[in-house]
Amino acid sequence: MREIPVSQITEAVKTLFIDANRVLPEDLETCIAAASKTETSPIGKAVLCDLCENMNAARELKIPICQDTGMAVVFAEIGQEVHLTGGSFEDAVNEGVHQGYLEGRLRCSVAADPIRRGNTGDNTPAVIHLRLVPGDKLVITAAPKGFGSENMSRIKMFTPSASAEDIIDFVAETVQIAGGNPCPPVVLGVGIGGDFEKCAILAKKALCRSVSQRNSDPFYADLEGRMLEKVNGLNVGPQGFGGNTTALAVNIEQFPTHIAGLPVAVNVGCHVTRHKKIII
Repeated sequence: MREIPVSQITEAVKTLFIDANRVLPEDLETCIAAASKTETSPIGKAVLCDLCENMNAARELKIPICQDTGMAVVFAEIGQEVHLTGGSFEDAVNEGVHQGYLEGRLRCSVAADPIRRGNTGDNTPAVIHLRLVPGDKLVITAAPKGFGSENMSRIKMFTPSASAEDIIDFVAETVQIAGGNPCPPVVLGVGIGGDFEKCAILAKKALCRSVSQRNSDPFYADLEGRMLEKVNGLNVGPQGFGGNTTALAVNIEQFPTHIAGLPVAVNVGCHVTRHKKIII
């Protein structure tokens, strides 16, 4: 049995959220830079070049890439051979978010109550997705999620008669309806299968996957490519000004489902789809 003090989790979460808000994953930066060279619309090309300058400025000045520093989402995998000491896991994560957002001077955007509102003042509580896995390691992924893109996300409970084309059309329709609201070019996380809440979690998890990593199943890897092609044919373009770069990537995560259903969720991420991982 390996012991990990929860203070180590707090420190890791704090650092992850500060870093994730300042520097994008390298492959996503590379993707945006490449798109600035291939975009056919002059306005779209100029927008993409501005985005590249913004990323560089954020890194150099050590400030957030975007003013919306997101709601704190945490994916954690805890090894069965790990014993956490010194407090609770959830409290440790929230303390890390508290410290990270205040010390990192990140915008605190969490309403204390969904209807009566009121700000919590430190961006807590985090949305935590926890899995128990074999081993003696702790893997934490921090994903600050901005809500301009989150608000454009959708879920649909298809019947089993739905075809792959129907699902592709649903994903494209989601992006078409969103227009410039989610600050395109977007990254799309698509969850297929499970039940109502599982497919939504799959879609969120898909946004935490590298944009350069395709689904390990060739069928779904092909589906990702077909979705991306369809979306980039919509002419929404960078920041909604038109062009052939509406999406940078489509990541699909799938799970077995009930014989009577076919749930599909689309979690829309903006061009600053942020995530950072640590293994303890």
